[in-house]
Amino acid sequence: MVMAGEFDEIRGRLEGIGEELADLAIIRLRESIDAGGTEYPVDEKRLTRARRAVEKAIHLLEEPDDSAW
Repeated sequence: MVMAGEFDEIRGRLEGIGEELADLAIIRLRESIDAGGTEYPVDEKRLTRARRAVEKAIHLLEEPDDSAW
């Protein structure tokens, strides 16, 4: 059985990682704009996908455990 708050620390770390990924994506976009780029950089797309996956993990850890043993 999952105890209330059991995943709080992990969620907090994941939130920090999500913020780092978002920051890196913004940096990549700025670098591309500064270099005259007109398309999204490949790194930015990958970073955004990774950030979304982290956000999904955060959400999953917020949900109550519905599995019956």
